[in-house]
Amino acid sequence: MAHLLFDGCDAVDLAREFGTPLYVLSEDRIRVRIRELRETFLDRWPGTSAAYASKALQTLDLCRIVASEDLDLDVVSGGELYAALKAGFPPGRIHFHGNSKTPDEIRMALDGGVGRMIVDNRTELDLLDREARARGIRVPILFRVTPGVDSHTHQYMSTGSLDSKFGIPLDPAVRDEYVEAALRMEGIELRGFHFHVGSQIFSNESHRKALRIVADLAAEVRDRYGFETRELILGGGFAARYTAQDEPEPLAYYTDALMTDLRDLCAGSGLPMPRVGIEPGRWIVAEAGITLYTVGSVKEIPGVRTYVGVDGGMPDNIRPALYGAEYEATVADRHDEPRTRTVTVAGKCCESGDILIRNVALQDPRPGDVLAVFTTGAYTHSMASNYNRLPRPAMVLVRDGKARLSVRRETYEDLVARELLS
Repeated sequence: MAHLLFDGCDAVDLAREFGTPLYVLSEDRIRVRIRELRETFLDRWPGTSAAYASKALQTLDLCRIVASEDLDLDVVSGGELYAALKAGFPPGRIHFHGNSKTPDEIRMALDGGVGRMIVDNRTELDLLDREARARGIRVPILFRVTPGVDSHTHQYMSTGSLDSKFGIPLDPAVRDEYVEAALRMEGIELRGFHFHVGSQIFSNESHRKALRIVADLAAEVRDRYGFETRELILGGGFAARYTAQDEPEPLAYYTDALMTDLRDLCAGSGLPMPRVGIEPGRWIVAEAGITLYTVGSVKEIPGVRTYVGVDGGMPDNIRPALYGAEYEATVADRHDEPRTRTVTVAGKCCESGDILIRNVALQDPRPGDVLAVFTTGAYTHSMASNYNRLPRPAMVLVRDGKARLSVRRETYEDLVARELLS
């Protein structure tokens, strides 16, 4: 019987040493992805940049890895900014996103020296200007715009449609209000525009449609205001492989098409090429992670279904319940054996919707086995909760066959540490 090896580490041994549920993250796989990004985008196309979208997964270790690879960092909250700064990430390489930044978050960003603010609404713009003038500085900003394209993904992961909580609609009256205001503000330095059409997108069609719309915007504001778009961020959303049926394209499939289109669009409109950025998150970390569980029960309902109960569930991976996300798995103790039994993997929460994987073929799972679920590097740890008072899992970082604890497991005491008895 062969155990599952992940980045040279025995998954069963990891479960025994660190306990389950357990997030396992491969530093090597992350760096391989970043190397592909550098070779096929940053080195191939001059005047480009890339920011890791840390909402997919942010730990102090991951901030350190991203910094060492000279990528920028995208944050969306004061907490993500705090962690990035605590990890020593250079503040000038941080982009602060978000559709509802608080005044405290904006002040924290300005005091911390964040490199770019991605502005979503007029309230934020006005507050940024006031705070910048009070500090005697000018804040570099990009407007996040809503291009109004269908990204052909789950509605909860689509962010570029007209009816979206994110971004500024490109109705001329709304557009002009924002651009005119920014150009006359003493504390604001408008540098360009940003768009993001959604997540887990397999086709480059929606990115290319959005780019054409935003290139037209750049030409229009040039003609109307004499404003030159110096920076353009094209978002992320590039697909990762979750199941054998997924066929994601390489990064160059998106970036080559977008850069070629932009070059032609700028030439046709007489626009100088702006500095172009992308923001991959899931694409970098999703396939670099697995989650290990211990099988607690195997319950057969004759003629209906066999449920395999594990010691985790929706608190450590909400995506199946939230999006209907699909995963593949293996019994790590007998990874090389035939998959002879079709089962449904159920979490331990008191919710009928706490199902991790439906109808997956496994190697006859038994209580005590270690179950490994693949492609859990993105949007698991970062979306984890304490529902049913379950402590959040530990995370280990593995590299070259060695593992070390990166995030400790929560304790029961942690769960009540903020509570006060009268």
